[in-house]
Amino acid sequence: MIDVENYTKLYGETVAVRSLSFTVQPGDVLGLVGPNGAGKTTTLRAMAGILQPTSGSIRIGGIDLSKDPVGAKARLAFIPDEPQLFDYLTVAEHLQFVARLYGVTDAGPRIPVLLEELELTAKRDALPTELSRGMKQKLAIACGLLHRPAVLLLDEPLTGLDPVGIRRMKETIAARAREGTAVILSSHLLHLVEELCTRLLVIRLGESVAFGTIADIVAARPALAGRSLEEIFLALTGDESSSTST
Repeated sequence: MIDVENYTKLYGETVAVRSLSFTVQPGDVLGLVGPNGAGKTTTLRAMAGILQPTSGSIRIGGIDLSKDPVGAKARLAFIPDEPQLFDYLTVAEHLQFVARLYGVTDAGPRIPVLLEELELTAKRDALPTELSRGMKQKLAIACGLLHRPAVLLLDEPLTGLDPVGIRRMKETIAARAREGTAVILSSHLLHLVEELCTRLLVIRLGESVAFGTIADIVAARPALAGRSLEEIFLALTGDESSSTST
């Protein structure tokens, strides 16, 4: 469903991402992890069609993003770490607007269901200025889910959520994967990655240092056997002296 081949992104002579290749199949949840500045958001923005690769290719559901950007983007949803909302549209109006953009013909019955799932029913008539940071995040995700994307790209999706919201959001992500959505989840919250993700892509300085299940990654590196995911992450990214993963 997602096929990235030799993706490279340069800014002048600065290499942001170098020769990155990976695939994500329907129903998979790929954890995209790495230190700050590793190239995670650059990679997500490229898959969303916001950034153009310097070289390499990205295919969404078999559609080459560079050759048919509209067709590819119609099959995905990208939820950035900072929600991008319209100040003068209410919560319900955001969803109605997205429905028109994507041609969602059954938006009428679907909008109340999404509002209930993401605990936004009581805020359906509120403007973004009346919402908390977590509520804005939920609204952005509701907008992304409305057209039933085949590919879901999430950059720090739990930012601003309270414990109840975190639990519900994890259920939402897992449910979409069970329905066959290919999910990429980028987060510094390694417990979230370990709980939800079927495979990991660990990048450092724009390059892949490990790709596969946690078991596969450990099997290829016997010295990591018996370590926690945090310890594995620190070893792979060359920061074992650090006490945190961020």
